[in-house]
Amino acid sequence: MSALPVVEVLVSVTDADASDLEHLLGQLSATAIFDRARLATIVTHDATELLVVRDGGRIVGAATLVTFPLPSGVRGHVDDVVVDEAMRGKGIARALLLRMTELATDRGLRTLDLTSRPSRESALRLYESVGFVPRETNVLRFTPALA
Repeated sequence: MSALPVVEVLVSVTDADASDLEHLLGQLSATAIFDRARLATIVTHDATELLVVRDGGRIVGAATLVTFPLPSGVRGHVDDVVVDEAMRGKGIARALLLRMTELATDRGLRTLDLTSRPSRESALRLYESVGFVPRETNVLRFTPALA
């Protein structure tokens, strides 16, 4: 891995990419279910971009950028930031986040938000180090019942 990880926006998903992303999803969430068709939707949807970092051709880090227009302005949200356990501490998450903040600035987004559990202290320090600031807010979630 080079000193500065290269971040790319995934525009299509190969079988190898899908395998790498499935592996990363398992590290991100014990309950998330991998869906190859959803990946294809993410990379072709106007509101979402899947940013990745590769090492030796394999995807070792990923994050999703979602942008959406609202009456109050165009806003963005960072979701599903994950770096392979074996590759942590190499600046991959920082590179992904910095690229997202560059995209937010270039596109004139009013805000770029992300959420993180308070227990993820090192992640919170990273987020703050690239310019995210804590907000006095509550995050509320509604989970529809599955049929």
